[in-house]
Amino acid sequence: MATRQFLLLFLTTFLMLGFLAYDNYQKAATLFREQMLDDSWKLIARTNDYIDSYLDNGQNILLLLSDRTDLLTAGDKEAEDYLRSVAGYNSTIVKSLYMIRSDGKVYSNAQLTYDIVGNPALPELYEQSQQNYGASAVSQPYPSPLSGRTVAISRPMTEQGRGVVGVAVVELDLEKLRSKLAELTSGGYQAFLLQSDKGNVVTFDPDSDMLPHKPRTYMPELPDDFAAAMFALPAGTSDSQGADGRLTVVKSGMNRLGWSLIVFIKDRYFHASIIRLYDNYKSAAVIWTAVLLIVTFAMSKYLTRPIRILAAKMDRVRDMEVLPRITVDRRDEIGRLARSYQSMMERIRILLNETKQMEQRKKELELKVLQSQIAPHFLYNTLACIGSLARQHKTDEVKETIRSLVGLLSLSFDRTNEFVTVAEELEGLRMYLQIQNIRYGSKFRCVTNVPAEAAQAPILKLTLQPIVENAIFHGIMPRRGNGTIFIRATIRRGVLRFYVRDDGVGMDAEAARRLLGDPLNPAPKERFTGIGLSNVHDRLRLHYGEPYGLRIKSVKEIGTIVRIQLPL
Repeated sequence: MATRQFLLLFLTTFLMLGFLAYDNYQKAATLFREQMLDDSWKLIARTNDYIDSYLDNGQNILLLLSDRTDLLTAGDKEAEDYLRSVAGYNSTIVKSLYMIRSDGKVYSNAQLTYDIVGNPALPELYEQSQQNYGASAVSQPYPSPLSGRTVAISRPMTEQGRGVVGVAVVELDLEKLRSKLAELTSGGYQAFLLQSDKGNVVTFDPDSDMLPHKPRTYMPELPDDFAAAMFALPAGTSDSQGADGRLTVVKSGMNRLGWSLIVFIKDRYFHASIIRLYDNYKSAAVIWTAVLLIVTFAMSKYLTRPIRILAAKMDRVRDMEVLPRITVDRRDEIGRLARSYQSMMERIRILLNETKQMEQRKKELELKVLQSQIAPHFLYNTLACIGSLARQHKTDEVKETIRSLVGLLSLSFDRTNEFVTVAEELEGLRMYLQIQNIRYGSKFRCVTNVPAEAAQAPILKLTLQPIVENAIFHGIMPRRGNGTIFIRATIRRGVLRFYVRDDGVGMDAEAARRLLGDPLNPAPKERFTGIGLSNVHDRLRLHYGEPYGLRIKSVKEIGTIVRIQLPL
């Protein structure tokens, strides 16, 4: 009778569980898909709000520029400085700024680069802005020599009584827009596409394997037929074929920019989630069946007491260096659990130690990477200079410039030691100055005064060169006439100090303070490396401690002096 009762209870419960599991499975799968799509619509709405605010910020910048008609006649330097300032404060939105006078004169925040490579899209943007008098015009995506792939917003600049005197143009930073959209919409199962009102691709998720890509392209690009098919889809939810299976496509209506945001979700993601749900039901069924077979004795103190002891031991875990010891004298599941707990805690402690070592190693590698940054624009300009000298048959200058370039590259790529002697640092600086003197002629000269006892002192590689580079491009180059850079070293009470002084344009006290507090301060593309003053300051403090590093004093129209302090 006991066997029959057990079988009857077991079969009845099993059938009930199977029916409930199947019904709940179907309902949960439907609800899960609907919830995911509802979440996607909410995500698209938030993302469209962000794009609208992005446009508002861009238009505010454009209004700011269009009101400054006085800069069109104030002089090149004043207009360029103002554009650089606005671009620096709004670097998360804009890439390049332009003011185009009615006579065709163009001012840019990157004037030197513009003078070299130009921007063939500006005439069309000028005409487009003329057709939208009094309102902002949004262009289609296009490649810009200064901003890469971008979208421009333009607006006429008008004066009372004169009408249109110029056009202000803002080229948006689509790469940062893409990064922000990736944060909002991307995941392992999602990808996004942003299209203009004419179906052109503004930006998309290039790292996703869900979307098809054009073959044999340097940068990832979507196939034209795929982009056209997505543009033709109506707003709402649709299905499409991706690079790695079927996709659920959620397309929004056009936002204020006239752009459409499309989110792709892998169909396999729904099925995988439903399979996990199905596994949960199987686990629940096993547990439910096991509960029917467990006798009351299994719930007695024999089972609960050792668990409470183990939980009490686990609650006392505070310091991973000192772990409480659990006495294991059981051969059952509780004993295995206790032994597994001890093994887990020991493994955690080992992993923490390994993590600390990896972080230290990471910090060392970051320093080496920082020291070995070579700006491609510097190499391009230097090689172009060598080519020019070769065409002029200036053999000696070609040889000297090549020797200096090889020496600089050897110094930067030498990974054996991050320290060099002061003499080696000065030799690298001499090679750098030789290249710049060939390029800029007698625009500046450098005078050094370093005592012999300091020549063999160790110094972090690329300490002096970024300071001198900063003096050239931010101090002497903006001024009229030639300039001089003075480098002097002193030794006192075990402290080695370098003073790098220039007689350039200088700066106010606030700008000097920002130089050491802003690791992202803009640097000219002619730089030899990407190392700025704040990076040099941080490296010295990281190696030697808080008392060491840089100090800057500057007076406008007088010059700047930078003091470098490090232990001898």
